[in-house]
Amino acid sequence: MSSSLRRGAVAAAAIAFSIASLASCAAGNNAETHQIRPDNAAATVGDIMVQNATIVTQPDLESTGPAIVAATIFNNGTKDQTLDSVVVDGVDKKAELTAAQGNGPLTIPAGGRLIVGGEDNASAVLPSSRTSVLDGNAQAVTFTFSRTGDVKLDTLVVPAAGYFKKWGPSDMPSAPASNSPSPESSETAGEGSGAPADGAQGEADGAEAGH
Repeated sequence: MSSSLRRGAVAAAAIAFSIASLASCAAGNNAETHQIRPDNAAATVGDIMVQNATIVTQPDLESTGPAIVAATIFNNGTKDQTLDSVVVDGVDKKAELTAAQGNGPLTIPAGGRLIVGGEDNASAVLPSSRTSVLDGNAQAVTFTFSRTGDVKLDTLVVPAAGYFKKWGPSDMPSAPASNSPSPESSETAGEGSGAPADGAQGEADGAEAGH
C-alpha cells in the first residue's frame, strides 16, 4: 500500500473513532439524564462520608407539616463520632435530631454507618417551612459532627412521593377528626402508622360507626 493510501486510511479511522466517541457521549448523557434521581448528593470530609442526602417534604403542596433530611453517613475512622446538628440554608431553625431508639445521641460507629430518615431509623426533622424549603430547589445542608466538624453539600428538595415516599416525614397531617368519634375510630387511629391512608381509613370507620 502506498504511503498516501496509508495516510488516508489512518485519517478515516481517526474520523470514525471521533464520531463514535461523540455518539457514545451523547447517548451516555441522555441515558444519565433519564436515570437521574435527586438522591445522589454526596460529600466526604476527613473520616466522614455523607451520601444520598435529600430534603423530603410533605407530598401535599398545601401542607404545612414538617420536612425531613435523609442521608446515609459513613465513618471510615477508628473512633466513634456523633451527628450533632443539621442546618438547612434558609431555614431559621436547626433540624430536630432523634436517635432510632428514641433518645441519646446520633452515633456513627467507627467503621460503620448511620441512616437518617425512613422507618425505624434516626431522624432529622425540620419545622414547618414550606416557604423556605421548596420542591425542586437545591439547598445547602450542613451536617456537623463531633470530630470532623462541618460537612456541607447542596441537597435537592423532593416531595415524599414515589421512590421517596418511604423516606418522607412520618408525621403526616391527617384530615380533621369527626366531632364525636366513636371509641372504635379512636382506637384505629391510635394504632395507625401515621401514613395518610391509615388515618383516612380510621376516620372513615369512625364516621360509619357514628352513623
